Amino acid sequence: MTYDFDLFVIGAGSGGVRAARFSADYGARVAVAESRYLGGTCVNVGCVPKKLLVYGAHFGEDFEQATGFGWSTEKTQFDWATLIANKNREIERLNGIYRKLLLNSGVTLLEGHARLTDAHHVEVNGQRYSAERILIATGGWPQIPDIPGREHAITSNEAFFLDKLPNRVLVVGGGYIAVEFAGIFNGLGSNTRLLYRGEMFLRGFDQSVRAHLAEELTKKGVQLNFKTDIVRIDKQQDGSLLATLGDGSRLEADGIFYATGRRPMIDNLGLENTFVEINDAGYISVDENFETREPSILALGDVIGGVQLTPVATAEGTAIARRLYNPEQYRPVDYRHIPTAVFSQPSIGTVGLTQEQAISEGHKVTVFESRFRPMKLTLTESSEKTLMKLVVDARTDRVLGAHMVGPDAGEIIQGLAIALKAGATKRLFDETIGVHPTSAEEFVTLRTPVSD
Repeated sequence: MTYDFDLFVIGAGSGGVRAARFSADYGARVAVAESRYLGGTCVNVGCVPKKLLVYGAHFGEDFEQATGFGWSTEKTQFDWATLIANKNREIERLNGIYRKLLLNSGVTLLEGHARLTDAHHVEVNGQRYSAERILIATGGWPQIPDIPGREHAITSNEAFFLDKLPNRVLVVGGGYIAVEFAGIFNGLGSNTRLLYRGEMFLRGFDQSVRAHLAEELTKKGVQLNFKTDIVRIDKQQDGSLLATLGDGSRLEADGIFYATGRRPMIDNLGLENTFVEINDAGYISVDENFETREPSILALGDVIGGVQLTPVATAEGTAIARRLYNPEQYRPVDYRHIPTAVFSQPSIGTVGLTQEQAISEGHKVTVFESRFRPMKLTLTESSEKTLMKLVVDARTDRVLGAHMVGPDAGEIIQGLAIALKAGATKRLFDETIGVHPTSAEEFVTLRTPVSD
């Protein structure tokens, strides 16, 4: 049978665009359908604009710390509208780059909602297209619990486009998005309170990292309320919001931000017209080759519920393109030692196993840990401390995990991720000469274990 396209990609996020571009470069006839914006969540309402807001939130501290270095700063003033307008301009530029990347690769771009009519056909804007293979890369969408007044709350989708910065903000959630936005709102001047129903935020991260960040956020003025949840939101006559908590107490706010999870975007995709299966968690089920129960239909990224990170989705897109159209270069995605950064304030960088994971997997571990005041802060009034930690297998000397809380943690951990991927031992860390004076050198000067 002759098809209009060899590959039809639904979703122009990072994973979908990568699969489309590489497949086209390998000679496949490719189409991409996108109903919202090019670049997906990351570029438009995720990591890119969030990082820009994080940069903006840091300047308040920078101005305070500058006086310790002899700078005389006049009264500073922050304008939310300027930051958002500049952010929007940068996102529009990136949207244009994604468009050029696709078109220059020979990909046919269809702007509209795509719906499967069967295993080999997709309908977009009333036009029906055939494809030998279809790739679903529609990503995820934030969700707010079904409580009374939920319509008064916002998610990350809306936070990037607020008309003004709320004076008082309640951030609800315990994941990295909640922690990051708590830092953003607090750093830009909002009275910020983070509410989480669990014992401690950032479940799955190393316990030392979680406790250290909680301490530092508290120092910066973020109010942390654990084992707490909102059961009702009411809008008051003056426009403010009244949140009723599970224990009956109430909190007033000008904005309530939810980061309590994301769901796969499979709405009106026409999956019922195929044999594609949805698992118990609501994600599309795939095998190790990202194929669904319908052999002609594949899926990747957040919509399959795996490791929900942009670089992981792009790696999956690369693997799919190579396996299908350039098998000589194919390598399966390796999900071990995925480095992760949380752009909290201070930021987190982590790769490999946590201390708790290493022990649960049966390793006998030796732990090296250091807490210190960064050199940049020694001439200032700031009491912020950096945490660095290595989790080492006591039997083999292999470094199982590296964790950091402090400035530029994400930048530093990227290099360590290569070392852990290569199987570096603690001895190799010890024999590596550090770059002085830097915070990063602490990772190669940790000599005395704190526990085993």
